Amino acid sequence: MSKTFSAFLIMFLVAGAPLNANPVERACMGSNRSAANPSLCACIGSAARQTLNFGEQRRAARLFDDPDEAEDLRMSDNHRDEAFWDRYRAFGQAAEQMCG
Repeated sequence: MSKTFSAFLIMFLVAGAPLNANPVERACMGSNRSAANPSLCACIGSAARQTLNFGEQRRAARLFDDPDEAEDLRMSDNHRDEAFWDRYRAFGQAAEQMCG
């Protein structure tokens, strides 16, 4: 078991993937935005950790790749979508204050 874990750990270290990066930070780094850099993405990831639970972070990360999904979510009449959108906006405001 420990050999498997060691191999897994080495694979991530060699690949350069940050082990502590949350889904939002990884999505930021994987985006094609010219302003994306490790420092900014780490800051945005930190804002996500402070304002969103892990499931919400995963959902927010998907919005980096699909702006149409973000628009659909914003326009949704579903109370869960509306509640998430409120938290997502709070995340955006926190990220702007922390990283702007």
